[in-house]
Amino acid sequence: MDWERAKNYLLIFFILLNTALGLLLLQENRQYTMTGDQERHIRTVLNRYNISLYTLPLRRFPPMRPINITGFYYNHEEIVAMFFVYPQAVEYSYRFGSHFYAYGSSTLIISGGFIFYENPYGFGDGEGEINAFIAAHFPDFVPDSNFSIDGGYGRRLIYRQEYRGQLVHSNFIEFIVTDSGITQIEMQFGEILGFAGTPSAIFSPDEALLTFVQRVRHITLETPKTIRRIDLVYFQEYFSDQPSLYHAVPFYRIFTICSGDRPYLINAFTNTIID
Repeated sequence: MDWERAKNYLLIFFILLNTALGLLLLQENRQYTMTGDQERHIRTVLNRYNISLYTLPLRRFPPMRPINITGFYYNHEEIVAMFFVYPQAVEYSYRFGSHFYAYGSSTLIISGGFIFYENPYGFGDGEGEINAFIAAHFPDFVPDSNFSIDGGYGRRLIYRQEYRGQLVHSNFIEFIVTDSGITQIEMQFGEILGFAGTPSAIFSPDEALLTFVQRVRHITLETPKTIRRIDLVYFQEYFSDQPSLYHAVPFYRIFTICSGDRPYLINAFTNTIID
């Protein structure tokens, strides 16, 4: 009889515990979720400054951790082998602090953490060649942007590394594709080493939008802007071409129609915008 009573007490205890945990989880979700009133208020402010919001703003903004990431430091032999079929035949020179590699009409420059490849005659069949290149060398990079180049003579396709479901904006590969094929490739990337520290609170999406308004309001009073996309990514603001350790931190990206594939970047930890 005592054992049956003890089992009932345990059952009641676990029910109460689960209820309490559920209430705590609900409270946390509400704490880091933008309310309908907040959304209506920020839309009112945007309209006041001739800014249209043609997308749904982010609603959730839970605490996030920085990512440990190295500087943009590369193994040159591996990079050369990516771009040249006969790497042993490539000519090398070092000029003005930059590494130059050339074979035929193709040139590769590695300088200050940036990699730039060019073949004015183009190669491959455009997007098919890009997909093969990404699959072979950067399988965790995913498409991010696809835009026509000014003048309509080609397209710019940008891939960025994805880590635990989040894009790392500063780790990118950019392709220029014309009727001749791929004519240019630009890239930079650090090695992701994992998360750092404990989660910290980030500013809410409406607060980030207010910071955006402060930056552009002197322009939009005469030239309206339209926001077409808002998301949350990681960005490594400070870097070098040395294998040092840096932090990539959460940033809001705000894309407008006029800015094309170049977003406004707002640090989600500090709510400051960078140029």
